[in-house]
Amino acid sequence: MLIEHKKSPLRWGALDLALFGLEKDWYGNPLEVPAAFGLAIDHASLWFVATRRQPASMAPQSRPGEFTPKLWEYDVAEFFLSHPRSGRYLEFNLAPNGAWWSSEFTAPRVRADPDDVQIPGVKTFSDLAPDGTWVAAASIPLDVLKARFDFGPETRMNVCFIVDSPDQKFLTAAPGVDGEPDFHRPDVFSQVKIHDGGLTFHDNA
Repeated sequence: MLIEHKKSPLRWGALDLALFGLEKDWYGNPLEVPAAFGLAIDHASLWFVATRRQPASMAPQSRPGEFTPKLWEYDVAEFFLSHPRSGRYLEFNLAPNGAWWSSEFTAPRVRADPDDVQIPGVKTFSDLAPDGTWVAAASIPLDVLKARFDFGPETRMNVCFIVDSPDQKFLTAAPGVDGEPDFHRPDVFSQVKIHDGGLTFHDNA
């Protein structure tokens, strides 16, 4: 999972990230309209950017920038980030309008806290074009990710989408998945590769 390391602070409206397209659903069926995502870090934050050139079905209770449960019942982009040793992991949901939700898990689908606890310092942004194209972004403080998940070169991640609600299609960046759609699969998360000015830091294993 490639994460770009930006030496200058990133800001909404001037993001310059490589985007990676997801062109097939969970079962390997081609999508008429792909989705795309990008990941980057600057000195303070992890940035997650998601986009699709297709109108989205959004949770009616969602509002831009607000913490909103159950976004996965509609179109949403997600990333998962796991602690390299404990197995603890984070699920982060980002709606096309910038609404967001997150939760920490101690094992697959076992929440660390039954109550919703917001990550402090999260900021989200979105742009919805007249033709339905949407771009959304979130910045999550690195100090929080380092403290809770020891974020670094040993971190493992995955990026997923739910699109075309209510006839939902499930997309995942993880290769070689099988069975029914299930994003809570830390075993398929990919080790991050932090790309820094021509150097890529990762484990060769």
